[in-house]
Amino acid sequence: MHRAGFVNILGRPNVGKSTLLNALLGERLVIASSKPQTTRHRIFGIHNEEDMQIVFSDTPGIISEPKYNMQAIMNRWAYSVFDDSDVLLLMVDIYEPVSLDEQLKLRLSNLSVPVLLLINKIDQSTEEDVSELVAQWSDIYDWSIIHPVSALQGVGIEPLMDVIKNHIPESPPYFPKDDMSDRPVRFFISEIIREKILELYKQEIPYSCEVQVEQYQEEQKDGEAFTRIEAIVYVNRQSQKAIVIGKGGVAIKRLGIAARESIEEFIGHQIFLRLYVKVREGWRDDETKLRRFGYQ
Repeated sequence: MHRAGFVNILGRPNVGKSTLLNALLGERLVIASSKPQTTRHRIFGIHNEEDMQIVFSDTPGIISEPKYNMQAIMNRWAYSVFDDSDVLLLMVDIYEPVSLDEQLKLRLSNLSVPVLLLINKIDQSTEEDVSELVAQWSDIYDWSIIHPVSALQGVGIEPLMDVIKNHIPESPPYFPKDDMSDRPVRFFISEIIREKILELYKQEIPYSCEVQVEQYQEEQKDGEAFTRIEAIVYVNRQSQKAIVIGKGGVAIKRLGIAARESIEEFIGHQIFLRLYVKVREGWRDDETKLRRFGYQ
């Protein structure tokens, strides 16, 4: 008998959904940052065993009041998990108010699949306070289970995986057994570059940037695998282009070095990375530009 199913992760921005996905997969597949709205797309991460396939889905954090079209699309992706979940993981953290949005509560009540509430960041609290949070969350909804975790520290991940496996239905695999994700390598490279932008730039810059890989050419160098990559960092305004490049190109060089190191770690061999910066004014509200950037 083979089992397969979709386990979807839902929650507000910055509660640790991407960190949880990486912990469940046992490898760093998606970018994670302390900054909110790090995840912009719905991303599948696939866990394979001989008789089981679990398709985990990381989603953008739910934004209560979207400011522009891109955020509205991100919300639609987040709520799409209600359409195909075999198990739904609703993630909160110890700092979040103990309450459920009425729209979310209605959607949850219409589900016929297990809903697991995960309370994250318990490494930043006491056992007594976590127990009190479990009691409070128990009072506001009939969860299948409430499971405290620290996704960053790996606390509670192994028993959580056991609980998830018990809820996976009988089914053939949905993806080839050697697949790690539904996304191509180019997507993850663009995400790594965007992660470094989140780390290296301040204020609005990271939220105004989008990255596209224009060239990905695999070849041999001195008998070893080698890849040439060219990527474009798109910004929302002309003034932001100068900030991303920096005086004398210092900032873009620092970005390139940081991104190259992480990309080489991800794909497992040496690369050559060239970055360009271009302006696409108002891209976050432009339907055509959003479609080109993969927001559909």
